[in-house]
Amino acid sequence: MQRLPGKRALITGGTTGIGLETARRFIEEGARVIITGTNPATLESARHELGPDVLVLSSDASSATEQRNLATAVQAHFGRLDILFINAGLAQLQPIEQWTEDAFDRSFAINVKGPFFLVQALLPIFAPKASIVINGSVNAHIGMPNTSVYSATKASLISFVRTFSGELISRGIRVNAVSPGPISTPLYSKLGLSEDNLKQVAISIQEQVPAGRFGTSREIADAVLFFASDESNFSVGSELLLDGGMSEI
Repeated sequence: MQRLPGKRALITGGTTGIGLETARRFIEEGARVIITGTNPATLESARHELGPDVLVLSSDASSATEQRNLATAVQAHFGRLDILFINAGLAQLQPIEQWTEDAFDRSFAINVKGPFFLVQALLPIFAPKASIVINGSVNAHIGMPNTSVYSATKASLISFVRTFSGELISRGIRVNAVSPGPISTPLYSKLGLSEDNLKQVAISIQEQVPAGRFGTSREIADAVLFFASDESNFSVGSELLLDGGMSEI
């Protein structure tokens, strides 16, 4: 039996990594899906991979105006929305002294401002018993060097999970979060490091994971699927850490 039959889902940042794998899982479970991204190459690749039944949209996650435009497009395509997975994000990691105001503002615009105004814009079209799932991070809970701004943005999202839950549960909208630890996704390749440095960073991170490995996009997608489905109807304001024990040991 499928777990999301006929459900209408929006996944931001759905063209690669966790977002793309979640789109695959949702489709397997009977959902209708819209995904967003910004890179023309990955937009086209995802469109080809997921097939013609999936609507693939270009949307700048940092722009409040584009979040309103996205909500309009979702309403035109679906009418109502059952599931929102807020996954689009930027991970810029560097020492405190290297941050500029522009870079700081961009991280908060993509990771915090965009999600807030997307939820606001979608409020009129959420279906009864809708589910919002936010992609947080273990970095909201640990003091890892070079992650000061990234961790702050993710901590803001986890705060949204609690405050949105308090405000929206009376409307039947549940809000929960998955917070991954290190996951094997294209995210790390976007850090601008050389191949050798990237390998060293990966080794260093993996050594901090008690489970001794990186997680997989499938493992995170399955957790998102749980929160998106009716199986989690009693989960409100919850955060599921999927970090191989990184935050606990």
